[in-house]
Amino acid sequence: MSKKIKQIAIYGKGGIGKSTTTSNISAALSKMGLKVMQFGCDPKADSTNTLRDGTYIPTVLDTLREKSQVKAEDVIFQGFNGVYCVEAGGPAPGVGCAGRGIITSVQLLKQLKVYEELDLDVVIYDVLGDVVCGGFAVPIREGIAEHVFTVSSSDFMAIYAANNLFKGIKKYSNSGGALLGGLIANSINAPYAKEIVDDFVDRTKTRVVEYVPRSVTVTQAELQGKTSVEAFPDSEQSKVYSKLAQRVYETTESKVPSPLDTAELRDWASKWADHLLAMETGEVRGRAAAI
Repeated sequence: MSKKIKQIAIYGKGGIGKSTTTSNISAALSKMGLKVMQFGCDPKADSTNTLRDGTYIPTVLDTLREKSQVKAEDVIFQGFNGVYCVEAGGPAPGVGCAGRGIITSVQLLKQLKVYEELDLDVVIYDVLGDVVCGGFAVPIREGIAEHVFTVSSSDFMAIYAANNLFKGIKKYSNSGGALLGGLIANSINAPYAKEIVDDFVDRTKTRVVEYVPRSVTVTQAELQGKTSVEAFPDSEQSKVYSKLAQRVYETTESKVPSPLDTAELRDWASKWADHLLAMETGEVRGRAAAI
């Protein structure tokens, strides 16, 4: 009987640092001695760049368009410390569904029995989380991923995207869909940023897996085409990513979140806006007292 592979999906809005976070988790897990595959699900196909010295790899969809028969080695490439890298890709600009690449790629890898052949321990799907598209919901809807994590900062649009993801998880939870492992709080440097995220996870009945600060170490590493874990293994940032990877891997229980409806989310955001104004200027408004 084949071993159970831990399958994880990491979602987040574009530009939030989702791929940076995912790649550092993959790198850290590989250093723990695990066989890891990172499955990029963004049509930009840049999820795995920092695991491969900044280079792009052929995507599954592009390869299928070029070849009638596709082999595993055509679309799977090894990166830092043996991490297997796959990029689903997407359709030509302006044509088709961006999420189609995920559906097609998952089907192909299943047909090729890739997960079993490579004897993987962990598969991490890096998924764009602010596009309303059925394809991007595949790891959740079909239960491909066992645990879902979302990357969010304290910015409203990042939290808005996270809340939408929570709605999707709740929608599919009764039909065998993946559940929420927690929120990865990214770019958390100011105390108020931590307070905003903490309040959001409290209201939506989930948890913060780890607080990841914004650091120049990440920028330096990515300019070299590497993860922080590879480029600066002894840095404080690398230690944070290693701790995050351990917590993600050790997650055994995921839950159904309690997303806020649109009116509740807007009201919550307005109260925090008033609270931050009061902190900065001393001007206290009515809503600020409700925080």
